[in-house]
Amino acid sequence: MKYHYTECGLNNVIIEGLNVFPDDEGDDVVEIPFINELHLAIASGIVMHDQGISGAELRFLRSEMGMTQAELAALVHKDKQTVGRWERAEWEIDSTSETIIRRFAIEKLDLDVTDGIDVLSQKSVATAHEQTISIIANDNSYSLAPKAA
Repeated sequence: MKYHYTECGLNNVIIEGLNVFPDDEGDDVVEIPFINELHLAIASGIVMHDQGISGAELRFLRSEMGMTQAELAALVHKDKQTVGRWERAEWEIDSTSETIIRRFAIEKLDLDVTDGIDVLSQKSVATAHEQTISIIANDNSYSLAPKAA
């Protein structure tokens, strides 16, 4: 079963392999265990996007890193209003700032991503379409689904 996971604040996360159980009224309920691990998999998916990250994805990454808008702004030498505008998709994230944010997220969240700054820089370009993050649920962990060829 594919589950559209919007509870994280993103509209582009699909999870396969979750368990479904009937509740007391017979309605299907999806069990989502190990939320922290799931959110790390989502963060990896955002950092590894082939093109630019969205405002909602930036907000997700910032929250997962435990940072305020002001702290993230200081990291990329911007003001917090700029970060807010990025997160609300009022302005596109400039490629230099996005590259730094991707690299910082890898380090801060200890993500299993080996892309160097050169590859991250090439990915940090604006995109006109939402990029799906496909996750596979395993027994007690999550992993990114292989990209379709």
